Amino acid sequence: MASAAIFSSLRRRRSPSLEAFLAPVDLTDVALVQTLASVSTELVSCYSGKSFPFQRKNSRSLIRKIELFVVLLEYLTGSGSGSKLSSTAVVCFKELYLLLYRSKILLDYCSQASKLWLLLQNQSISGHFHDLNQEISTLLDVFPLNNIELSEDIREQIELMQKQARKAKLYIDKNDEALRVRFFSFLNEFENGRIPSHVDLRLFFVDNLGIRDAKSCRTEIEFLEEQIVNHEGDVEPTASVLNGFVAITRYSRFLLFGFEENEVELQFGNQKKPRKRLITQEIADTFITIPKDFCCPISLDLMRDPVIISTGQTYDRSSISRWVEEGHCTCPKTGQMLTNTHLVPNRALRNLIVQWCTAHGIPYEPPENMDSSAEAFAMALPTKAATEANRATASLLILQLANGSQGAKTIAAREIRLLAKTGRENRAFIAEAGAIPHLCKLLSSSNPVAQENSVTAMLNLSIYDTNKTRIMEEEGCLGSIVEVLRFGLTTEARENAAATLFSLSAVHDYKKKIADEVGAVEALAGLLRVGTPRGKKDAVTALFNLSTHTENCTRMIEAGAVTALVGALGNEGVAEEAAGALALIVRQSTGAEAVGKEEMAVAGLIGMMRCGTPRGKENAVAALLELCRSGGAAATERVLRAPALAGLLQTLLFTGTKRARRKAASLARVFQRCENYALHFGGLGAGYAYAGNSATSRDSSFVGDVSVPMSISVPVL
Repeated sequence: MASAAIFSSLRRRRSPSLEAFLAPVDLTDVALVQTLASVSTELVSCYSGKSFPFQRKNSRSLIRKIELFVVLLEYLTGSGSGSKLSSTAVVCFKELYLLLYRSKILLDYCSQASKLWLLLQNQSISGHFHDLNQEISTLLDVFPLNNIELSEDIREQIELMQKQARKAKLYIDKNDEALRVRFFSFLNEFENGRIPSHVDLRLFFVDNLGIRDAKSCRTEIEFLEEQIVNHEGDVEPTASVLNGFVAITRYSRFLLFGFEENEVELQFGNQKKPRKRLITQEIADTFITIPKDFCCPISLDLMRDPVIISTGQTYDRSSISRWVEEGHCTCPKTGQMLTNTHLVPNRALRNLIVQWCTAHGIPYEPPENMDSSAEAFAMALPTKAATEANRATASLLILQLANGSQGAKTIAAREIRLLAKTGRENRAFIAEAGAIPHLCKLLSSSNPVAQENSVTAMLNLSIYDTNKTRIMEEEGCLGSIVEVLRFGLTTEARENAAATLFSLSAVHDYKKKIADEVGAVEALAGLLRVGTPRGKKDAVTALFNLSTHTENCTRMIEAGAVTALVGALGNEGVAEEAAGALALIVRQSTGAEAVGKEEMAVAGLIGMMRCGTPRGKENAVAALLELCRSGGAAATERVLRAPALAGLLQTLLFTGTKRARRKAASLARVFQRCENYALHFGGLGAGYAYAGNSATSRDSSFVGDVSVPMSISVPVL
């Protein structure tokens, strides 16, 4: 597993050519020797003078062996002996070709990987050098040295290398190992509630490892985080332990190197790096056959989020969720009844899919609602050491938020945002340490990066329920969040402000307070009309939450939210939530009147019944039913005259989800009580009878029948 981790990690950073895994074919003996001479010479010239942070002796030993192969190959090329090779010699040289490329990968890894990662993998990497040496020894043992014309000195050198390779033992550098043990000792100190001294941390990071600035330290952190994301369960130390090392390194970064960074980093350091795609999806689909086990049995496509259902079968989350939402209660593959609808992430399979995609250069896009790195960190339960190191870091960050320069405050807000991204414990102690008042002040910053990071940090902190109260009770904090929503300096800041309002509005008592904040609902409605797809999603979910409070109806009408929600019915990305919000608003007569005045309201809801998602159809028929109940005769007649409604109700009565069938049956009864339309809707009799058992009178808690809240989660950013 560790070997696979090393090679796949390096392929992500610098993809080797296929020659690393395939021996050359269709080459003459001379061409083979010349190719080997070229490859080995390039290796020696590239690495002979390079300084390796670790594995120095093992690297030098391997390079010396390659140097001897250079001498041998150059002699064969110059003397012409390479044209008279035996079949055994040819086989050995082809094996040497593979060994040279494996040597290149290992030397690349030792020169390019993170110093801390190399230190943690010290024993494993030493094992790789030993394995490579053993394979070279085996090659030399079977190499037909006596059948090749060589000068005496070259023969002696090869024989000497052969003897040395046989005697070679696993070598683990004592100094490197002592440093690795020292790194673990820091973990133990934090685990036991003690913070290592400034002197000890400086000696380790600066003097011993040569990590001398914040940028280098950040690079180390990013590399360790990459290992957590890409190799969960594959390597030692485990992801949980790695989280502890990340936390220690982050603390050391700020303790040792402070908070100042150059202006370019402050301005652009928060932007996501573009993903590099080796080949397009179309080309990948054309040339590469996806393993059957990686494909969803329903969609037959590569699974992006594999989950296990109660029968033990694995499906892609989106496919099996849609299957269940459509009313099915059996396993699509086996036909067994589902004992429950719980979906358990199949993380082992997803890791294999990610590794396969990486190895084949196929872009792997995780689902939009799943941050792959956040999930990987969530899978790695925090150790006490990680928690304590993060707590110490939070203290340093909050101190800078309070007293630091503008640049230091910007960096501190960014790091609090990242710390609060995962872990209930992190969100709790960051707020307990007093971060919220300082972040609130930074919301009004004229620096776009500072403002964006502060509002996103506030969003991530708000996921912890206790922090919702802290934010809402902080004087002026809600108003500052709304100001970012209205006039934020970046698109992401405005979107994250909307998401923060959604998170805060999960508490019923805060829904009215948020809606009454000047400009809040107007800004959400505006974002729903003209925002990016993600911005519209943030806005509509916030509006949905606000609409669940009956006293907010008038405010939402006055602020133009109803018009925005009606307009969103035609947007596939937000239609479900928009219909759900309207279904709640029309429960009140004033809301029904406002929706009834919207020219496209009924047509939009009918359109959702025709081609919306199962949840969208539920919410659309619920909204139409409530419009009839609360809007009076005029509204009922308007709904009744909608083209194709009878056929859509008939279809929904038989194919809709349980809640959709119940609402459709109730709406059918409303129409059947209207004598003037009894004949027109006579065809609904069979469907009504089918769904009649589940049809009920108006529910006392209608919110439970609007199928939106359970599908919404607060993003961490």
